[in-house]
Amino acid sequence: MSDSPSAAPVVLDLWCELECPDCHRALSDVHALRARYGDRLEVRLRHFPLEKHKHAYAAAQAAEEAAVQGKGWAYIEAVLARTADLARAGEPLLIEVAGELGLDAEEFDTALIDGRHLLIVDADQAEGKAIGVTGTPTYVIGDERLDGGKSQDGLLARIEEIADRLLAGQG
Repeated sequence: MSDSPSAAPVVLDLWCELECPDCHRALSDVHALRARYGDRLEVRLRHFPLEKHKHAYAAAQAAEEAAVQGKGWAYIEAVLARTADLARAGEPLLIEVAGELGLDAEEFDTALIDGRHLLIVDADQAEGKAIGVTGTPTYVIGDERLDGGKSQDGLLARIEEIADRLLAGQG
């Protein structure tokens, strides 16, 4: 037993939208970061639906419903793997993915109709705009914002450099 409290994890906010092909490609970086840091790095998905993707707003709400039902990241990854399908099929795909993951698809449909998750999505989007997020994926770690919407080259190394520095400062 240790008398010292365990250090809080470093937080990485990933501003993302589920119809964005670049966000799908960013998942490999998220997997690498989780493998390297485990529970020392908390990756939080933040919603930033873009107007150019007409199903992104509904997808963000569906992701929140998946989180309520206990499978947030599994749902996010499943939808991101099908960004082109989402662009074509829209909300029926969101319900289909929920069913494939064993979630309550009827509750997803109801959540999309009653808008119970709108405030979370709107709050994320407003916060993103306030800190200068203009596209996805955008990462915020420490006080640094890294834009992956134009190019993701070198972003993983930069995130690791910042995370290492932040974790070293906790000791």
